[in-house]
Amino acid sequence: MKRLLLLTLLASLLVPATGHAQNAKEKKKQAQLIEELTHRLDSLQQAYDSLYNEYQMLTAPANDIDGDILVDDDIENLIEYNSDNIDSLLSIYYIQKQIDVNDFDVSTLELDSLTSNIPDDVYIERLKKMNSFIPVQFNKAVKNAIIRYTERMPMTTARIIGLSTYYMPLFEEIFDEYGLPKELKAMAVIESALNPRAVSRARAKGMWQFMYNTAKMYGLEMTSYVDERLDPLTSCRAAARLLKDNYMIFGDWSLAIASYNCGAGNVSKAIRRSGGKTDFWEIYDYLPRETRGYIPAFIAALYTLNYYPEHGIVPTQISLPAHVDTFHVEKNLHFGQISENIGISMDELRDLNPQYLHDIIPGTEHTYILNLPHQYTLSYVDLQDSIYRYKDSVFFNSVAVQKIKETGGSGEQRVIHKVKSGETLGSIAKKHHTTVANLKRWNGLKSDNIRVGQRLYIYGSAPKSNGSSTTASQKSTTTTSSGNSGASYYTVKSGDTLGGIAKKTGVSLNTIYKLNNLNSKSKIYPGMKIRTK
Repeated sequence: MKRLLLLTLLASLLVPATGHAQNAKEKKKQAQLIEELTHRLDSLQQAYDSLYNEYQMLTAPANDIDGDILVDDDIENLIEYNSDNIDSLLSIYYIQKQIDVNDFDVSTLELDSLTSNIPDDVYIERLKKMNSFIPVQFNKAVKNAIIRYTERMPMTTARIIGLSTYYMPLFEEIFDEYGLPKELKAMAVIESALNPRAVSRARAKGMWQFMYNTAKMYGLEMTSYVDERLDPLTSCRAAARLLKDNYMIFGDWSLAIASYNCGAGNVSKAIRRSGGKTDFWEIYDYLPRETRGYIPAFIAALYTLNYYPEHGIVPTQISLPAHVDTFHVEKNLHFGQISENIGISMDELRDLNPQYLHDIIPGTEHTYILNLPHQYTLSYVDLQDSIYRYKDSVFFNSVAVQKIKETGGSGEQRVIHKVKSGETLGSIAKKHHTTVANLKRWNGLKSDNIRVGQRLYIYGSAPKSNGSSTTASQKSTTTTSSGNSGASYYTVKSGDTLGGIAKKTGVSLNTIYKLNNLNSKSKIYPGMKIRTK
């Protein structure tokens, strides 16, 4: 109706003021002008409709799967739908990609001087009402940490709270199983922002941020196919055992938590330097800088988990199912086999089973666990035998399996280098075909200073080439796995890209993708072997 009135108005404006009859030429010109104006008006209407629909979707209290606005009577049905159909919510992988474990640097808390409109006595009263089994204290560092979570990074905190609605009840159950305070669950917020795939600058991995040696000590499996540091529940159990050991040493939960960050040795050293004091805040100045901020961050995380609504933070909705069933897998099984048979997406499988590095459950080695949303349980049980046989020669092709074995699974090989007299970070980096920056990041070094006998962890390291593209043993392995004695490999060097390797070797980029089961988003590391023919 509005459009018709507007066109009528435009037409009336085009009528000559004299009111005399128009000749044919003028009428034709006027008709063309009206047609052009009509076309422009239609384009504007389409743009307006598109923007208005987006606005409605963003501001409506709830939307259905097609984007239509729901009336109040439909809200209950929407909630019921979400419990069984997670496609309408955001993928956990998408959410976790927006959170970086390195973004929240607890070592800067004591340097911050943040202000808030909330009076200190409000914070103090809220902390008291939490009735935490682990003692909490309010001071400048704690206040800074609370303000960081609740006011300076509200979007990130909204994502963390969204993830916490799924993970925290599971962590509480595990800590209760070990007879530990449930408040320890908040440590996962500081460690990884609840990202199972988190990797720190020092190469600690998973939601509970285990370094390689500590993970081995507490029984976490790390192979070419599996890294249990990435399994939130298995790594939480390992964290519970580590925290229990720390508490047995110090008899104080704040010190046990601090030890999780810097090691029991550093906490013991701080106690000695303080003259034997055993309260965290009394040994505060003798602890490593990062650890000084760790307890304030822990208290702030606990506070935020309890009081985020008071700060206007709305949790991001996450697509994790309310009910999950577990299955024992005793044969090799690929996520693709499951997905193509029962209709579950690959992302859902990866979200619930992040410990499997290459979408493969290596069941022939020993029994592993597969987690599935309950709505897929019956389909999986009915088709289980055929799922194992489905396209097994495709999903377990020799090239893909060989690549996993050669790269150690995650695309990186780990070497321990013991520093010798006269060595520098520069000479060690050159020897292992990497950079000083990488060495410092992998080992958490703040300066270039190293000492004789110090152990450095190096990832993607490989021996220097003898001039041939492959060693004899590699050629033998290639011949066996691919059936092609002419196969060649290129050893990735620091700074290499797949495009650069293609140019160096005279092989097309698409060929490299196909031979190595890679794509444009694949990461490569120094020392990695890339098949070129």
